[in-house]
Amino acid sequence: MADIIHSRGQTPATHSAEGPQQYLTFTLGGEMFALAILNVKEIIEFGTVTEIPMMPAFIRGVINLRGAVVPVIDLSCRFGGQTTQVGRRTCIVIVELQQDDQQYDIGVMVDAVSEVLEIGRADIEPPPAFGARIRTDFIAGMGKVNGKFVIILNIARVLSVEEIALLAQASESDPGSTVVTN
Repeated sequence: MADIIHSRGQTPATHSAEGPQQYLTFTLGGEMFALAILNVKEIIEFGTVTEIPMMPAFIRGVINLRGAVVPVIDLSCRFGGQTTQVGRRTCIVIVELQQDDQQYDIGVMVDAVSEVLEIGRADIEPPPAFGARIRTDFIAGMGKVNGKFVIILNIARVLSVEEIALLAQASESDPGSTVVTN
C-alpha cells in the first residue's frame, strides 16, 4: 500500500515534564504547525484514500493500514480552508488518540512533514486570543523556533472524535448544511 517513512519505535526517548518536548513539524498552506511526537504513530506517503459518501468535506475518506480502517482528515479543510491539493510531498500522519478509554488511529493529511524539533516550555507562548486562521481552541501554544513561531496543535481537540461524529451526522441529515461548533 504505502511506504512507511517513520515509525514511533525509532523516535528518541521522551523527556521529563520540565524538559523540552519533542514535536513533529509540518507545513500546511504555507504555515508551520507542530504536534507532540507522543501522539504520532507513523508517517506514510499519500496513497489511495477511499471516499465515503455523505461525509463532511474535511473527512477525505479511509485508508487500509495493515488491515485496519483508518479515517483520513484533511487538516486544511478542518481548519476551514480549501481542500488540500495532493502534491509530491503530501503525506498522512497517523495520530494515536485516547478518548473515553478507547484508542483511535486517525490519519491527518498534510502538505509536507518537516522535522522533529525539541521546544522548551519557556519557548512556548499561550495561544493568541484572536488573529489566527484556525480556531483558538485548536492551538495548544505558539512555539518560538529560530525567531519564528510554530503553531502547536491541541490534536485531541482538532481530532475530537465526538465533534467529528456530530459533524458527520449533521452532514448525513442535511448534506447542504454547514455545522459550526465551538
